[in-house]
Amino acid sequence: MDLPIRKAEEIVDIVFDTMPKTLVSGDRIEIRGCGVFTTWQYESYTGRNPKAGEKKVVEAKRLPFFKTGQDLREGLNQQVNGKFAQKRRKGRTG
Repeated sequence: MDLPIRKAEEIVDIVFDTMPKTLVSGDRIEIRGCGVFTTWQYESYTGRNPKAGEKKVVEAKRLPFFKTGQDLREGLNQQVNGKFAQKRRKGRTG
């Protein structure tokens, strides 16, 4: 594909500018072969400060979540179970 760098940068900027707006509206974003961005809603709860030990109310929140797609996951695992795993095995003694 012969796409000028400036045009590619413009497209990427538009996509990244649109992503937060899409997630805020409650929609999901699917990138074929890569994965899906969604949000998870967490209710408020009483937590504990691990350092001081005091109880604290944690407000309700919505956080972004990314689930990797099968193509990406399988592609990474092929690399790890192929070349990378062989290199690691050579250095092991038992």
